[in-house]
Amino acid sequence: MSRLDGKVALISGAARGIGGETARLMAQVGAQIVVADVLDERGRQTVAAINAAGGQAEYAHLDVTKPEDWTAAVNLATSRFGKLDVLVNNAGVFIGKGIEEISLDEWNRLVAVNMTGVFLGTRLAAPALREAAKSSEHGSAIVNLASIAGIVGSQLDPLYSMTKGGVTLFTKSAALEFGRKGYRIRVNSIHPGVIQTDMGEQTFVARAQRTGSNDTTAVRQVVTDSVPWGRMGVPTDIAKGIVFLASDDASFMTGAGLVVDGGWTAH
Repeated sequence: MSRLDGKVALISGAARGIGGETARLMAQVGAQIVVADVLDERGRQTVAAINAAGGQAEYAHLDVTKPEDWTAAVNLATSRFGKLDVLVNNAGVFIGKGIEEISLDEWNRLVAVNMTGVFLGTRLAAPALREAAKSSEHGSAIVNLASIAGIVGSQLDPLYSMTKGGVTLFTKSAALEFGRKGYRIRVNSIHPGVIQTDMGEQTFVARAQRTGSNDTTAVRQVVTDSVPWGRMGVPTDIAKGIVFLASDDASFMTGAGLVVDGGWTAH
């Protein structure tokens, strides 16, 4: 029996990167997947690849800042696959600007995606997750993508850190609220280090620009050298952690944060 046999999962930001790899891995271990994103063509390609490999997936257009998109995505999961067991709040954006440089519009965008999107997903998926939990021995699960920047301060990305810190504490608070209400929905967060994705590349560009250079190679090497394990992470590293938190193997975990950073926060 595979780790997610019989589970139905909705993953935001699942067209590519960590979300795309999570969708593929979850399908490989038995889950039926709703791949949700604003990148429609990439999202449909991810779905096609999952289905071609023998999995079951559907695509939903999802702007995580829009309640109506969340409602439609949840409805697709329940109508197509009969229920919703797992929500992965993966969608996020990075704006590599400091406190004095960022515009209000940019700040509002950062908050809308990284924080409001997680709140809306949790709120609007909760009824379906609660319903599925009634017939599951170990309940349902929400996995929120936070960051090591949500655990420790960031001198280079303080506002991104602020949003991910919000996700970290929201995770704990949602776990407590759902526990108090008897919903049987576990809520945990995962905290990646620097991962080799499009967003990871954006962090290198932003840091290079702050030094008056466009040399991302040097920045990448500095980051790599700072990781005790000796390499940067890849999407599969994080996807495996998400699968664990979504599975019944983590049935006594809620309100917790799983750090996957090659030892960076051990400094």
